[in-house]
Amino acid sequence: NILFESCSSGGARFDPGMLYYAPQTWTSDDTDAMERIKIQYGTSYVYPLSSMGSHVSAVPNQQVGRVTPLSTRADVALFGTFGYELDLNRLTEKEKDLIKDQICFAKKYRTLIQQGVFYGNESAWMVVSEDKNEALVGYYNFLSVPNGPWKRLYLKGLDKDKKYIMDEEHLKLYTGDELMNAGIVINSKHHSDFSSEIFVFRSME
Repeated sequence: NILFESCSSGGARFDPGMLYYAPQTWTSDDTDAMERIKIQYGTSYVYPLSSMGSHVSAVPNQQVGRVTPLSTRADVALFGTFGYELDLNRLTEKEKDLIKDQICFAKKYRTLIQQGVFYGNESAWMVVSEDKNEALVGYYNFLSVPNGPWKRLYLKGLDKDKKYIMDEEHLKLYTGDELMNAGIVINSKHHSDFSSEIFVFRSME
């Protein structure tokens, strides 16, 4: 099979008519993860995640010179077609192992990301399955502040009457109503500049 990808030419020409011929578009040549949060969020107003070309690129970033963690770069690229554009020969063994884990994670949740309902703003993204039984949430921190307050992240699109468990690591049970109206706590002390966090929620029903 051959996949054609069209190009937005720097983000200015993400043409909906081209989706008839090419099911995805290279969202922008600006591949910096923090810049991409704004770019991909803005694109989501009109286009589905499945149409957005999104890659993990090398650091320092070619466009802005910023150095962001490999985990953050992947957490942003995850909400799109997901791929890599960097020299594997320059990576450490630890980075290669992390990339293997990232690819496995992306493949595991590919259907949810490509076919789920997307909700987002410029600091958090969320995809919910059509049956509301599964949700993937990404939180993005730009710049840290001293003694920053804890934040609450309010989720959307869940079934208020269902019970949800937050990934295997936390093993905490929530109701959909609780997650949407009380949210989950984001501890600012756990986040440095340009960091991110991914949460997975599954219905227990």
